[in-house]
Amino acid sequence: MFVDTHAHLFYENFKDDLDDVIKRAKENGVDYILVPATDIKTAEETLKLCDNYDFIYAAVGIHPHDTKDWDDSLLSKIEQLAKHPKVVAIGEIGLDYYYDFSPKTQQIKAFRSQIELALKLELPVIIHNRDSDEDMMEIISSYCSTGLKAQFHCFNASLSDAIEYMKMNHFISFTGNITFKKSDELRNILKHIDLNHLLLETDSPFMTPVPHRGKRNEPAFVKLVAEKIAEVHNTSLEDIARITSLNAFRMFGIGSKPNVSFTYKLGNSLYINVTNRCNADCVFCRRKEDPYLRGYNLGMTKSEEPGADVYIREIGDPKQYEEIVFCGYGEPTIRWDVVKEIARYVKEHGGKTRLNTNGHGNFINRRDITPEMKGLIDVVSISFNTFNPKQYAEIMRVDALHFYEMLDFAKKSKQFVEKVVMTVVDFDEIEIEKAKKVVEDEIGAEFRVRHYF
Repeated sequence: MFVDTHAHLFYENFKDDLDDVIKRAKENGVDYILVPATDIKTAEETLKLCDNYDFIYAAVGIHPHDTKDWDDSLLSKIEQLAKHPKVVAIGEIGLDYYYDFSPKTQQIKAFRSQIELALKLELPVIIHNRDSDEDMMEIISSYCSTGLKAQFHCFNASLSDAIEYMKMNHFISFTGNITFKKSDELRNILKHIDLNHLLLETDSPFMTPVPHRGKRNEPAFVKLVAEKIAEVHNTSLEDIARITSLNAFRMFGIGSKPNVSFTYKLGNSLYINVTNRCNADCVFCRRKEDPYLRGYNLGMTKSEEPGADVYIREIGDPKQYEEIVFCGYGEPTIRWDVVKEIARYVKEHGGKTRLNTNGHGNFINRRDITPEMKGLIDVVSISFNTFNPKQYAEIMRVDALHFYEMLDFAKKSKQFVEKVVMTVVDFDEIEIEKAKKVVEDEIGAEFRVRHYF
């Protein structure tokens, strides 16, 4: 159910009762534990834990506190340790300017060297960051195009930093400190973290959550962290467990990916994963390399695409949902006949429907499909993305003529559905106010902004 991605089980205060600690973790639904080392000695101890317990995994690296004696010869030792089959990351590495245990120059040198090693080994990194936000952002930003994957553990930077890291497709985790009475600011940051970028951790034996604060922390208490996250995000504990466990697989390869979901529930709506195919290839879309969302696997192949009967069976009574939404990582109008059959069932049984589309349905189907939406689709939501045809083509990696196809689709749709919504992603390069003016004044549709992480 849970994956504790950060527990230092090699500490002395676990030596006498580790088996009991492991037993309590299992009793509280912990499926896997990731133990990050802090130096060479603890890395070796961590690998022994991996050998003794089949559900324990390791990260190896040098913590910033221990980089005062850093030299690049340590890289070969870390690389050798990383050959162990249960090493899934380089860490715990990073920067810590709160304490003066290691000179900043040494910390930065060690940090960059270990990031380079992680890239060489195609492993993610587990990052410690304390009072070093500016240097941390500068360093991590410099690796934007390298494929680096990072977990910012025990997150304590700003919300704006968190948003930037999510835009770079990194992961964030919080410890038991989110349960502390005076941690309102931290909980506010947590509230804005997209769950697709969230991991669970305890940071055992530190950061013990309420009501055990003041005692030794242990992996069993990760459930308390998950409960607080569920409360802050106004969702269920089961949702948090499912989402973060899949995130641990996406990040570290721990566990296994779930089967493809043909339908998936978000809030009070049921989403229909029609296809993962698309005629566009948007720069922000991860349908090819990372087709997961909120703990669901949406990455089906063409041969896995089911008929309408499968979706209808999973929908059941459509009135139990706020709306039925045709939306996966692909373009639903590629399977327009299937969409219509499902929509007809939903409308005949008193449900509401929404079609999320790139607006290329007429081009894809080589005919005007907008009249066919009458009585079947209540709301059409179209990815407008920008008012500039050239920028549109660059974002979606299509011919600029598709921009005008999309506009024509939007205008025609207005005749046959209750509402047309047009959306843009909040890239820095997008002139949102100009896009809004075009949508509202020229097309007469509703305008919305989608967050990009």
